[in-house]
Amino acid sequence: MIILKKQKHIYEKRWKYYDKKWKELEKSINNIGNWRLITAITGIIVAGISNRMNLYYLFWSSMIIFIGIFVYLVAVYNRVKNFNHCIQLLRRINETAMDRLHGKWTKFKDTGEEFRDESHQFSQDLDIFGKGSLFQWTNTAETYHGRKKLNEFLTKPCHSSTILYKRQETIKELSRKLWWRQKFQMEAMRINDKKLNEATLLNWATHQYPFYRKKWVGFGIKLLPIATILSIFLAFGAHRISKIIPILAIIIHICLLLIKVKKRNHILNTVFQYKNNIKTYGKMLIHFETTSYDSKYIKDLQKSLVNQEGTKAFHQINKLETLVDSISNRSNFVFLPINIITLWDYQCMVALERWKEQSGGLIEKWLEVLGEMEALSSLASISFDYPHWTMPKFTEKPSVFETKNLGHPLLTNNQVDNDVTIMEPSRILLITGSNMSGKSTLLRTAGINLVLAYSGAPVCASYFQCSFMKIFTCMRISDNLEKSISSFYAELLRIKEIVKAAEGEGQVFFLLDEVFKGTNSQDRHIGAKRLINKLYGLDSMGMVSTHDLELGEIEKESNGKIRNYHFQEYYKDNKIYFDYKLRPGVSTTRNALYLIKMAGIEG
Repeated sequence: MIILKKQKHIYEKRWKYYDKKWKELEKSINNIGNWRLITAITGIIVAGISNRMNLYYLFWSSMIIFIGIFVYLVAVYNRVKNFNHCIQLLRRINETAMDRLHGKWTKFKDTGEEFRDESHQFSQDLDIFGKGSLFQWTNTAETYHGRKKLNEFLTKPCHSSTILYKRQETIKELSRKLWWRQKFQMEAMRINDKKLNEATLLNWATHQYPFYRKKWVGFGIKLLPIATILSIFLAFGAHRISKIIPILAIIIHICLLLIKVKKRNHILNTVFQYKNNIKTYGKMLIHFETTSYDSKYIKDLQKSLVNQEGTKAFHQINKLETLVDSISNRSNFVFLPINIITLWDYQCMVALERWKEQSGGLIEKWLEVLGEMEALSSLASISFDYPHWTMPKFTEKPSVFETKNLGHPLLTNNQVDNDVTIMEPSRILLITGSNMSGKSTLLRTAGINLVLAYSGAPVCASYFQCSFMKIFTCMRISDNLEKSISSFYAELLRIKEIVKAAEGEGQVFFLLDEVFKGTNSQDRHIGAKRLINKLYGLDSMGMVSTHDLELGEIEKESNGKIRNYHFQEYYKDNKIYFDYKLRPGVSTTRNALYLIKMAGIEG
């Protein structure tokens, strides 16, 4: 498709640029590393020769010069290496985007497996999570909150047209901001563990340690180090006071540091373990808050990050990052004397509590907003990659599911589109057809596009309009050995759940695939017929697939309220083929015996 070729070309061009840049920077890093080594060796040689020749002026001046050059080269090396890491991440992002368009996305590691819930009303049957899932295909979120928010978008359908149209507007804008989305994702990729729950950090941020908030404690830990340093100078430098005084002062400091040392270390280590994540969130907030947007939805998210004093979130989290950096010095044994003299642990505790008083309660909001932007960016990537897809329309009218050229979003390389419409007076489509003809895929196609629609994303169709309905499926039911439940009984429980939902508030959209397949054909026919009539009499609509061709008679009995559609196959050169096109009426073909024969089973 020409449109997809354009998107592929964009990603390929960006990948080539970053790949070339990465290789150039790799050479630069090696060169800087070599110069750093040459500087160190040369400095040692010059220092050694000047020292042996008693040229102390040359010794000290060369030491200062070479150490200065070496420190400068280390700083440049780290800066270039950090920049190269960013380039590597951007290179990987575009490589992943190309793989997604080429249909190689099933190898992506993040499948959202931890979000799988077999009891969920539709996510298991519609392949929302797991290998080959909607989540695996569309997710670009890297943080825990981003992945969690995308999970909510896909499993908790929004039934507010106001919110959905705002999301659509936002997704359209973000789809045009390719560079913004890729940089945002690049910053997020620095997270240590994308599945790490930030609950510990949030608990620390909201938990108070009253002792360190007392004014006299803050005043005391500032005054004591000053007095101790002054006493050291007066005793050992000016010889004005007894040396016992600074020694006693240091002993007092040591005693103070030993009081509740385990608890204090635990608190400081708790926040320190999130050092990298805090820095990453700071980068993400800067990128988000310093960009201007047209979407009111995003503008409202930006405003929610500003505190009562008008300070933006990235300024606040940057202060926390500075404080956490100061904690890192504690792990250095050389820093121990400084910790004793300055009461550094107390300084850190007081400063952190002061920060928490002002901003601690806001961290969760910051992470939620960043997570929502990640989830929206994931959906925006669909809009960018498939610009020919449509944004769905929503109607307050009941029983509307109207589509043109509806396709399965995960089968983009082998996709067959169909026009599917369910509207009054008809509310149920009965789909018949032989094995492998496309019945189950059609049901999943309708369901997964509804999931996308209710998340605010574009759908795989040229036209899509629907009512607000609760999605329920009964398609992939299996035994539950832990609960000693057979597949047939599990299917009955799911059907009971669907009927109960249809009897409650809000309309239900159901997808039933070969119901009651765990019993004999006569009971299956009677049971399916009763269920279809029951669902039609309730506030529900949907699709039912079946091999039972006799069920097609129900269309006449319902006076057209239930409509028959089918798929068919054809044979050529003794081979079976499917066109996967939906046709009105009941299926007139069968292929089970042919497939049995192909399997080598002949009578």
